[in-house]
Parts: sequence; structure tokens; C-alpha cells
Amino acid sequence: MASLVTFLHFPSLSSSPNTFCISPKRCRLHFKAQISVNGTQKPAGVAVVWLKHDLRIDDHPALLAASNHSAVVPIYVFDHRIISRFPEKMQETVLIALQDLRSSLKDKGANLMIRLGNAEYVIQQLVKEVVTSIALLIVQFVSTVYAEEEVEYGLRKMTDSVRDTLTATRSSPNFVLWRTPFYDVKSLKGIPDSYDEFTKLRLPVTLPLSPATLTGRNMEVDWGPIPTFNDLKQFIKENPCKMEESWNSMKEMCAETILMKEFLKPGQRNLNNSSSRHVQVPSKKLENSMFVTTKGNSLGGGTSNALKTLGAYLRYLEGTERDHYWWEIHEQMPCAESRDGASFTTLFGPALFLGILSRRRVYFEALKYKKERDSGFLSPFGYSSSTIAATVDSVCSMEWYLLVALKSQLSDDRRFRIRIWRWKGYLIQYTVVGEEGPATLLVHGFGAFLEHYRDNIRAIAEGGNRVWAITLLGFGKSEKPNIEYTELVWAEMLRDFIIEVVGEPAHLVGNSIGGYIIAIVARLWPALVKSVVLINSGGNVIPGYSSVLFAKERRTSGASWLGAKFLLFYLRLTLKDIVKNCYPSKTERVDSWLIDEMLRAGMRDPISDSKSTVAMLKEHCAGFIVKELDAGHCPHDEVPGEVNSIIREWIVNLSSKLPAVSFNIRYKIHVDV
Repeated sequence: MASLVTFLHFPSLSSSPNTFCISPKRCRLHFKAQISVNGTQKPAGVAVVWLKHDLRIDDHPALLAASNHSAVVPIYVFDHRIISRFPEKMQETVLIALQDLRSSLKDKGANLMIRLGNAEYVIQQLVKEVVTSIALLIVQFVSTVYAEEEVEYGLRKMTDSVRDTLTATRSSPNFVLWRTPFYDVKSLKGIPDSYDEFTKLRLPVTLPLSPATLTGRNMEVDWGPIPTFNDLKQFIKENPCKMEESWNSMKEMCAETILMKEFLKPGQRNLNNSSSRHVQVPSKKLENSMFVTTKGNSLGGGTSNALKTLGAYLRYLEGTERDHYWWEIHEQMPCAESRDGASFTTLFGPALFLGILSRRRVYFEALKYKKERDSGFLSPFGYSSSTIAATVDSVCSMEWYLLVALKSQLSDDRRFRIRIWRWKGYLIQYTVVGEEGPATLLVHGFGAFLEHYRDNIRAIAEGGNRVWAITLLGFGKSEKPNIEYTELVWAEMLRDFIIEVVGEPAHLVGNSIGGYIIAIVARLWPALVKSVVLINSGGNVIPGYSSVLFAKERRTSGASWLGAKFLLFYLRLTLKDIVKNCYPSKTERVDSWLIDEMLRAGMRDPISDSKSTVAMLKEHCAGFIVKELDAGHCPHDEVPGEVNSIIREWIVNLSSKLPAVSFNIRYKIHVDV
């Protein structure tokens, strides 16, 4: 028997080719005029380089291409749609990175323009108004605007909007999309959906580029000051998105902190605070420290210092050359290495996300150090140093996920158009169907992905709803970083998705552990949730108890790692039979596509006891409805018609009663993992 449980949830009812890639449809790289600058011939016109997540001059294809123009104007725009999504420590890191970038550009003959406002307007005005003096010649137009190709849906949409705005201007400059290719990839369509299969291709990694010599530093333009942190906070406060104004503080709330306050006794709180699993602040703040934020645990600054810190990380196990970078790494490592290899992402994630470091520069720095250790040779048996292995594995994995995400934008054989959202720098896949009506978010269970709702998304949307479905971090084709996965990590991810993407309170639907996670979201951030629909949900409802072990380190032992390998091998042999047991009435739904996708994901969902769950809910909870179905663990995929009808009816009825209903559901959640 399958059970579908719906919860009415009320908040306080607050509303609401290899080195330079371009898009041939968006630009034409030819110039009719040439101009002499210092005895060399350059294309007439100024090149504007719009910087977003590429805050460096090293290994920067756009700056190198722009150096062929008469002058270069690199510009960073503090656009509210971008900067407001960053946590405070990331905003602080951006400011420090821009200071270093401006200094580096001046050393190369250019400068950095800073503007606050809407990117479309700012860049359009720049194109209209730039008047630069180069020697005795006046150049009064921008011939080309370079912008990095994006994979995230919001930024792709913004980039298209800037391009369209420029097309409407009289000068209509060329708009060139670029990216930094890591692998020598001839076609995205040939990228395997399995990382193991991808690594077998043994694609060569392209070489990084050296910084270009630029011109334009002495242009008669207003370059603009870099704002202070307080100025930036005021800008964000004065330009809020409609629904985010009262929600911004939620994104700074750690789920673990909330639970510690609510569930633990005062003595327990003190004990667990003293043994926090977060990266700690260094005991002594060193001059020219690379851990630049106020809390001292976020790597930032400029490319030069970041590479020095990377060098210290790579030689972490050595006892020689103990400079202050090495000492700082040693202070951070005990907490950053929460699991084998996790320290690289923890320490260098922000620098990679903001483009302070390019991934291929990091890759070749690791190989260079490896050769130095091995007298000029690369061992065919792997990397002898754990930090080298972590570095190479991380950047190669990141690049593969980027290629998969880019491929998803080209594919026209998917059931749904895939969009990409970045969460803490990681690439997350989602889809949305419907133009109007109540917001509904579908969350899958263990081993699944958004397409597990293949026959639900459109059907629910046709009932007058806007429906989002997401693939959680670590599942499907969403990124699988080497981090510590907990139920709270996924809950915080859903919280931020509702705030940043959905933009309004939503009805949450979850199957299996997806039900458990959405229940956590509803409990910790009730203002984001209209109701909860649990489809054979994982988790138990036990008043006064929480299973979250805040102080306990969740490290992976060698035995558990070996056990996981055997489990994966077993699943590859038996998964089809296991999944068929979850579809007792319609085993034909367990087709080759579903099995292949679950095998690629490599996980298994524990099967819940629906009868005992229903009994437990009746004992401890009020304000819920139970619908029993003749189906297995995944009724939404086994009997989608019945489930869709129930969900549509639930939302319609709830929408008509929303203004009159005023009760809240309060309960504690327990799950054994």
C-alpha cells in the first residue's frame, strides 16, 4: 500500500575551438578599420570586457582577444540580481578580489571600471558614452563587447538581455561570448553522461594563457570607486527583489544553528558550539593572509596570492619551506578535511567560483608540483600526495559537470527543458512548467532525479499551477562535490531555491527521503511553505526528539568506503529487480531508461513502511489528510494519474480556503540513516 499525506502549512502568512570559444550566432569577428598605436596595427574601436565570474587577468581568453583592440575597458557591474544572492562572506571576498584585479590591470596597462546598477543599462550607457584619448587620436565607439558564456539560467537570460539591448543601439557593437576550455572537446553532444565513461576518453587538457598587455589605463573616463562593504550592503538593501526583502536573513540562517537553539538544552548547546564542524578562525591573523574575510575562513584576494596558497596546499605534507601560507593552510586543514579530499573544495571553492583562479591553471600547477616531487616524471599509478589527488580530481570533476550542464542546454530530446541554478558554486539541474497559478516544488527520493516526476510535472501544471522539479545536490546530473552530505545541507539548498528561483511560498511535494527533507524546510522556515505533500515519506514523527548529531564528525572510514564499493557492485547486478519491487502493480514502468539513470546515479532508497508511518502521523499530528493507493514506494511514477489528481485537487481546495484557515502544524522529525 502506498500512502500520500498532505499537510496544510501556514507561515505568518507573509506574501509574497580550444583557447577561445565564441557563439557564431551572436557576433562577427571582423574589423574594417585599423588604427596605429605605438607603431602597431590594431582594430579600430574600444573593446569592453564584462567581468562576472572571471576576476583575474591570468588565463583569460577575452582579455587576450581584447588586447588586439585600440583600447580595453574591463568592467564589473554590481547588479543586484547577482550580488544579492551571494552570502555576506562571498560579497566581502568579491570586494577584495576587485581591489587586487584593478591593481593587476593597471600593471598591464589597463584599469577596471566599477558600476552599481542594472547590467543592461550600465553597459548600454558605456557603449554610448565612452570617449577615449589614445595619443592624438580620438576613438568614439565601442566595437566589441566580450562576455563569458554562462550556464546558469538566470545569467544566460541576463546576458541575452544585455546583447539585445546593445543591438538596439546605433553603433550595435559585436557581442562575443567566450569561455575557457579545459578539455579539447570537439562537440558537446559527444560528452558521456557517466563520469567513468568520460574519463576513459582521456581528453587532453588545454594549456593556460599568460596575461596580455593591454591599453586604456589613461582613457578619459570615470572608472568609479570600489564600494566599501557597508556601501554594498546599503545598495542591496535599497534595491531588493519584491519577495526577497523579508527573506534575505533566512539565507544566512544555518539549519544546524536553528536546531541547536530549539532542541538542545543550554549545557548541550555550549558543548556542541565548542566542537563545531565549521572551519575555524586562525589563532593569529597574519599579514597578507589569504583568508580574507572578517571571519577569516574564506580564501580570496588575488590570483598571485591564491596560487601561492595553492602551492602551500600541494606541499601540505612537506616539512620544508614553511612560509606563512604553509602555516595558514596547516591551521585550516583539520577542519577543512571533513572527508578525504574535501579540503580542496572547502578552501579553494570561492576562488574558483569567482574566477580568481582558472581550473586549468590549478590543474597544471598540481601536475608541475607532482613532476617536481617525482624528478620530472608522472607516475602511471596515480598521485602520491593526497592534496595533489584532491586538486586534480576536483577541477576535472567540476569541468565535466560544466560540460554536462552546457550539453543540457543544447539537447532537444529531453522530456523537459533543463535549466541550471548555481548553489554555493555547484551546478544544480531543475525544470519549470506553467505560466501562472500556485507554485509547486517536486522533490525526488534517494537514487532519483527530477525526471522521476516525468508524468507528473506537466499534468500538475495543466491543473493551473506553476511546477518546479529539482535534482538535489549529489544526485542525477546535478553536481556531486566532495562535501559532507546531510539532510540539513539538502534542506538549506531547497530553502535557497525557493527564495532565489521560485520567489514565493510554495506547495512542497516529496517522495521518500525527499518528503523528509521538505518537512525539515517547512519546520525551520515556515514562511516559505504553503503546504506539504508527503509521498511515502522517509522519517519518523516523534515529539521532543531530533536525530541530528551536531557534535559528531561524520567522516568516511575505510571500511565504509569499501562497503560502499561492494554495495554499488551489488546494485548494478540487482537494481532492476529491486526497483520492480517498488512498482508492484505496474512493473512495466521500470523501463531501461529508468534503470540506466538510477545506475548512473548509484544510490538506493530505503523502503518505508507506509502503514506504520500513517499510524504514527495519526497519533502525533493534526491537520492532515491521508490518501491510500494500490501502488508501491513510488506511486507518483507507478500510478501518476491518481497522484496527479490528488495533488491538483489538494491545491485547488487549499487555495480556496487559505484566507480562512489559521492553524499550524508542530511536530518533531526523526530518521535513522
